[in-house]
Amino acid sequence: RYFGVLQTELNTASEQLAWQDGASTDELLMLLRSRGEPWFSSLASERIFKIAVNRQLIHQSVPIPENAEVGFLPPVTGG
Repeated sequence: RYFGVLQTELNTASEQLAWQDGASTDELLMLLRSRGEPWFSSLASERIFKIAVNRQLIHQSVPIPENAEVGFLPPVTGG
């Protein structure tokens, strides 16, 4: 799932991917970036965003279990 500005930049709110159980969040990012633009720049390592696996924020690469929900969350602003 893609939230906020990422949803707008990537022109999608969600998608389903066939995934090998145990493949990591780093591997998912590499796969998505390999699609080219706008994926490469929107999910670039220098951009600030968080990743959640099954609604738990992660702070390093983790294995993604089968049927997991992965969310990409940009910084939130507002008042």
